[in-house]
Amino acid sequence: MIIVMKAGAAKKDKDEVLKRIRELGYKPHVIHGATRDVIGAVGDERGKLILQSVESMHGVESVLPILQPYKLASKEVKKERSIIRVSDTVTIGGKELIVMAGPCSVEGEEQIIETALAVRDAGAQMLRGGAFKPRTSPYSFQGLEEEGLKLLAKAREASGLPFVTEVINPETVELVAEYADMLQIGARNAQNFALLKRVGQIHKPVLLKRGMSMTIQEFLMSAEYIMSEGNQSVILCERGIRTFETATRNTLDLSAIPVLREKTHLPIVADPSHGTGNYHYVAAMAFAAVAAGADGLMIEVHSDPEHASSDGPQSLKPSKFAKMMEKLKLFAEAADRTL
Repeated sequence: MIIVMKAGAAKKDKDEVLKRIRELGYKPHVIHGATRDVIGAVGDERGKLILQSVESMHGVESVLPILQPYKLASKEVKKERSIIRVSDTVTIGGKELIVMAGPCSVEGEEQIIETALAVRDAGAQMLRGGAFKPRTSPYSFQGLEEEGLKLLAKAREASGLPFVTEVINPETVELVAEYADMLQIGARNAQNFALLKRVGQIHKPVLLKRGMSMTIQEFLMSAEYIMSEGNQSVILCERGIRTFETATRNTLDLSAIPVLREKTHLPIVADPSHGTGNYHYVAAMAFAAVAAGADGLMIEVHSDPEHASSDGPQSLKPSKFAKMMEKLKLFAEAADRTL
């Protein structure tokens, strides 16, 4: 159920409502709106009608049922778009289009710092790079782990760019959160519910990638797992789904962007690098994603993709990335965005 507080409701009235919700056996989640607060009461669906009694309390405007199975991620709870603060310089979901760029894997200090400086100079606002890498083959490069996190922190210091990196199991969530500005849940872990719950307990923004075989409702339900634990700072990432097509690594589902925009208040970014798997197509799909309404992009950039430890074929060289960023300004402007 959604408890809509009156505009200007007193804090003591809101505290009483929160207390009553807990007494009734539900978990309250406060969502701050532009003009008033909304409280999502989540719990056993069978007894939700008892929450109607809250409507008579001071400061409450109305109590409404949430029809969607994803309660906190739904636009029923929050009409206006959420804007997620990643750092003092970066917010996602507002007018500015955010570009996160960098290598698939952190391979060494010189590589990650050189790349961070290159993508910053080209206009990217965030660095991406993998320290922990879940790979299909157990014999593939698995990442530098904590050493990779330390190198990303050095690259942040050198470039001024906050960074996002992947966390792959519940046991390393606190370690990754100690270093990273934003945690990434990869496609392979998009329904790892233990991991989703754990990052929901950390007060760091989470970039949630769509699983390669996930429906949009399943995608939003994964976001709900994170949000139900208390972390409302979730950014959704469309990164391509698995289809029968073999010309590209995945099929980048750009139609998911306007569909998600209709269903959720959460910010949406696109990853055309994984979505296509081929650097030739990355720029075109990045432009298309902006036209479709994406709030940001995640682009893989590597100075020597022919010798990259992972995902070289889909990585742009810094010079190609810079050219893409120049052209991207035109698409951002057409979509009423800044870059």
